[in-house]
Amino acid sequence: MLTLDDFDYALPPGRIAQTPLPERSASRLLVMRGAALEDRGIRDLPALLAPGDLLVMNDTRVIHARLFGCKDTGGRVEVLVERIAADGEVIAQLRASKPPRPGSRLRLEEAFDAEVLGRIGEFWRLTFDGEAIALIERHGRLPLPPYIAHAAAPADEERYQTVFARPSKEGGSVAAPTAGLHFDPPLLAALAARGVGTAHLTLHVGAGTFQPVRVQNLGEHRMHKERYVVPQAAVDAVDACRSRGGRVVAVGTTTLRTLETAA
Repeated sequence: MLTLDDFDYALPPGRIAQTPLPERSASRLLVMRGAALEDRGIRDLPALLAPGDLLVMNDTRVIHARLFGCKDTGGRVEVLVERIAADGEVIAQLRASKPPRPGSRLRLEEAFDAEVLGRIGEFWRLTFDGEAIALIERHGRLPLPPYIAHAAAPADEERYQTVFARPSKEGGSVAAPTAGLHFDPPLLAALAARGVGTAHLTLHVGAGTFQPVRVQNLGEHRMHKERYVVPQAAVDAVDACRSRGGRVVAVGTTTLRTLETAA
């Protein structure tokens, strides 16, 4: 059985990039061929794929899921939206010195109120005074990952989204599908010229992606749930690729786990 220690390694802080490169497709790419490793660049991807192969990408969009405010008692609170339920209820992580009481109210971003309905495990149920996704997008903040030391800047509004991200009525993600951040229009054009197809699915990355693993035995760890959609067009593209003998290549782990779950 795998344990947490099996995945422990030293990562020097200086190796964690705090700002993106000027060009998305200038990023590096590690290629594995059996046990051999090649240090390449993402711009080499068209040459590494063959005509008839298929790239599947996650087109989720990062929403302004982080909100700051105060409880009706005056204490500060931070809200990280996990997802928006079908009935408009908001499922979120809350950070406060003391947990709020069910029935209490939060004033968020000095703009609107939310009522605390109760708790579900590590998450909280909230209702907003208005349409949740509209309030989040208007008043919230881009939720950069915890390993990024600076607050979200205006430039992050564009760079912390993939170029193929699409708005969704169900909200969106609290973290970008990071492998997709390296693609830009020139690279996508080069892939198309190579004869490599593309397909899109949607997996909304939840706030649980930031939760630490708190058990030593990984078999006891319980993963959070995420909402995904695999449209018929993507299913047809995968089937056609496999029928012609092409390779289906997932862009990043969010796409991979969605394809595996759907399959």
